[in-house]
Amino acid sequence: MTYLGIEHLERFHGLPVHTPEPSSGALPAADSVAWRLVCDYGEDAGFASLWEQFLETVDTTRVRALVIGAWWHDEYTPIDPVVELIVTHADRFPALRALFLADVVGEECEVSWLKMCDITPVLEALPALEEFGVRGCGREGLALRPLRHAALKSLRFESGGLPGELVRAVAASELPALERLELWFGSTWYGGDATIEDVRPVLAGGLFPRLRHLGLQNSEFQDEIAAAVGSAPVVAQLESLALSMGTLSDMGGEALLNGQPLSHLSLLDLRHHYLTDPVVDRIRTACAPAVVEAGEAEDDYADPDDEDDEPERYVAVSE
Repeated sequence: MTYLGIEHLERFHGLPVHTPEPSSGALPAADSVAWRLVCDYGEDAGFASLWEQFLETVDTTRVRALVIGAWWHDEYTPIDPVVELIVTHADRFPALRALFLADVVGEECEVSWLKMCDITPVLEALPALEEFGVRGCGREGLALRPLRHAALKSLRFESGGLPGELVRAVAASELPALERLELWFGSTWYGGDATIEDVRPVLAGGLFPRLRHLGLQNSEFQDEIAAAVGSAPVVAQLESLALSMGTLSDMGGEALLNGQPLSHLSLLDLRHHYLTDPVVDRIRTACAPAVVEAGEAEDDYADPDDEDDEPERYVAVSE
């Protein structure tokens, strides 16, 4: 069984992630690391104090990458004030090219509990941003409005429940520089109400002319995605494709085999799947010389004491 899920970022935008601490002594050069800001659990000082200290001690005009970790010090609080601080002080970060919101793991807070908000103002306030990622669920407020952003090259939503409205907003946005798009759809139980229809504008091609990597992942409708990918025009322009973390079964595998060739890809990521070994072997052969990452199949769950219990399949990240 493979494991794919939520982990702290160790590198971001090609830089090592550094978490400054009061007793850490000399700080690294402002442009040499991705700065991770996190409130220590139980401390009385909130994120606003941490933010002010960061502005005072680091030359933010040279900061290239910023990672926001846990922003609360006691009970889980909405991320809205953090977003407001970033937007208010956007002019203090002229060199900022990468931002990740909610780099939080399960030991700190489950992804479905993170209290999110509309993150559109961040993108609007940072027109030079090239890489943006966010972790959270639609059930707790994660939202995006359609926008135009001329510089954004990488957009990543890690979610246990991605709302269809957000996916439609991505498809309705003008992102002429976009090279990488990753969407974790998650579970309907946690607000993931997106459907295959919401991503068809992306699959049709032409929407993001520079797109080279597409991740349609962590989905309960992974077989439908595989079937759509089989004839999707966008595939011809891709260098890598991720259909991992979801409930992909032999039905979806057969759809890939019966669809357009994928041998031009450098990588096809199918990890966390429910494919049988013979189908995986056929996919590997059909896609050669592309690398197919699959690993071992996940186990269908069924109650061994209940003869009528149907096997259940799960996405890698939900709660």
